Amino acid sequence: MDTSDLQRWVRLLQDTSGKPAYRAIADFIADDINSGRLQPRDRLPALRDLAEATGLNYTTTVRAYAEARKRGLVESQPGSGSYVKGKPTLLRPSTGSYEMTMNLLIEPPIPTLVEDIRDSAMSVMTQQDVYSMLRYQAFGGSHSNREVALSWLQRRIPEARLEQTLICPGIHSALVGLMSALITPGKKLCVESLVYPGVKAIAAQLGMELHPLERDSDGPLVRPFEDACKEGNVGALYVNPTIQNPTTTTMSRSRREVLADVALRYSVPIIEDDAYTMLMDNPPPAFATLAPELTYYITGTSKCFGPGVRSAFLHTPGKRQTQRVLAALRATSVMSSPLTDYLVSQWIRDGVADSMVKAIRREGSARLQIAREHLDPHSIIAAEGAFHLWLKLPKHSEWSPAELAAHLRSMGVSAVASAAFATDNNPPEAIRLCYGGPISRDEWQQRIAQAADIIDHPYLVHASTH
Repeated sequence: MDTSDLQRWVRLLQDTSGKPAYRAIADFIADDINSGRLQPRDRLPALRDLAEATGLNYTTTVRAYAEARKRGLVESQPGSGSYVKGKPTLLRPSTGSYEMTMNLLIEPPIPTLVEDIRDSAMSVMTQQDVYSMLRYQAFGGSHSNREVALSWLQRRIPEARLEQTLICPGIHSALVGLMSALITPGKKLCVESLVYPGVKAIAAQLGMELHPLERDSDGPLVRPFEDACKEGNVGALYVNPTIQNPTTTTMSRSRREVLADVALRYSVPIIEDDAYTMLMDNPPPAFATLAPELTYYITGTSKCFGPGVRSAFLHTPGKRQTQRVLAALRATSVMSSPLTDYLVSQWIRDGVADSMVKAIRREGSARLQIAREHLDPHSIIAAEGAFHLWLKLPKHSEWSPAELAAHLRSMGVSAVASAAFATDNNPPEAIRLCYGGPISRDEWQQRIAQAADIIDHPYLVHASTH
């Protein structure tokens, strides 16, 4: 960055009113990157030079660069200053780019498993009528595919019935349909104070109110839920009770029973998002077995097989409720893909799905052990077999969650700050780390070692801004 650009910032600052100077400077950096005036790896002015040129105090310029780092615009290198961030380095150039903030599934590096997946998929193409898989079909899947989905559901809901089973194009689309059907005008959706961000996005898009429930290490507290029910405007309770995203909490049987009892007493429907349940050995009973007449149970393939396979299985409380949600589901997603349905059914029938789940569990446990070796075990909340963990920042840490998550992402570590999950505007000092995606165990070891060093010694990064 040359002197003329710095002088332009000075002039712009003089014309800026009603906005803190540190945010204005971060905006200038963003605008210059978007316009091409700043290029990746361009060096920014030293903090003292920026303070002298703008007439701002040193603390304000420090905050300006911190804000730019928080937005992912710049990075700092110890001893050499602050630079415009370059394009993120791919962990494996051959795999292409991927979203570093998604909770990506582990891809087990087992050649025989990959071959089994491929062979099973090829058998579908050779055995099925191709045109039948290219046609429209009734929402909910064919009879034969729903029978396979039912066999998968019965692992968690032994009394599940075929007429209450629907195949949907992914858990997220099922949630869109359920929320639009159950949360009528004037009603609100009860959620934990930390929740899967997709629920927040759906609610915002549909103009729905979320009612956050205070939580502890066992999940949402019962009293706040009952208090909300007493007010009479709760449309449904959303729970992600097994290996919760983001905290990895698995709700105890006793907590599930008490919450289910409250829901039953006030006739409040329950949306049970059980996306991660297959990754856990012997999870507690599903809400769908504790309050079957109220629970819409959803599980799917994105967290136990692959997010590219958009398939979810929905079990409704009864025939009448099935018909009620069908209209909303059709309106929002038309139908699931017949080709995908046949692929998933084949993988379940021939045992490939079970092999994949077991491989993910093993690899997830190995990668969690690596994380525990490098991070303070007392700061980690994690679950065996999962592929994300919840990391609590040390007290009085110099890092904010947003700033740390942005910096870790620039290093190739999938990190998301707690604010993305918070529903009560009071996010804890924590981040979610994902160790799935197209990385190897060795790559994870390297990145988590670097991350631990940055977390424990933030001055190594911040020193370059002083």
